[in-house]
Amino acid sequence: MATTNDLKNGLVLKLDGDQLWTVVEFQHVKPGKGPAFVRTKLKHVLSGKVVDKTFNAGVKVETANVDKRGMQFSYKDGTDFVFMDTETYDQINITPEVVGDAANYLLEGFEAVVAMYEGAPLYIELPASVELVIEYTEPGVQGDRSTGGSKPARLETGHEIGVPLFITTGEKVKVDTRTGDYLGRVNS
Repeated sequence: MATTNDLKNGLVLKLDGDQLWTVVEFQHVKPGKGPAFVRTKLKHVLSGKVVDKTFNAGVKVETANVDKRGMQFSYKDGTDFVFMDTETYDQINITPEVVGDAANYLLEGFEAVVAMYEGAPLYIELPASVELVIEYTEPGVQGDRSTGGSKPARLETGHEIGVPLFITTGEKVKVDTRTGDYLGRVNS
C-alpha cells in the first residue's frame, strides 16, 4: 500500500479489483478552495488503454509488485517466444499477445526487459531504438533523391518500414521501436 503522495511515473497500481495500471504521469494540485488532489494519467498494463483518474490527496492506493528482469530472446517455439533470464539462465515461453509489437524488432540474442507479475509475464520493454539490417528494398531511381520521398523496406525480422529513397538492401538502419519510424543509417 502507498499513498497518493508516493505516486511516481512507472509505478504499477492495482485498482478496480485486480486490474493493473501503470502511472504515466501525475500532478499534485492544491486549489485555492477545497482539498488538494492528485490528477493522474494511467495506462492499463494488458490492454494499453489510457485513462485520466483523480485521487484525493493522501488516499491509500494498492501497489502491485512488478518484477522487471533483463532477458535475452533465444528463439521462437511454434507461436511462442522463448526468453532466457540473463541472471538465472531460466527459460520462459511468452505468448505473442504479451510480446505484441515488440515481435517486429526481435532477433535471436536480443536483450529486452520482461515485466513479470506473480510469475506471469505482463509485457516486453524494448530500448527506444534498435539497429537492424535492410533485407530487401527496391533500388532508388536517379533523380528521386531530391523529392524527400520514402519507399517500403523489409527488415531482417520480416517487418516492413518506410525508408528514404537512398537506402539500399544490406544497409544497417536505426528504427524507433515505439513508432516503427526510420531514424537514420548506422555506420558500421
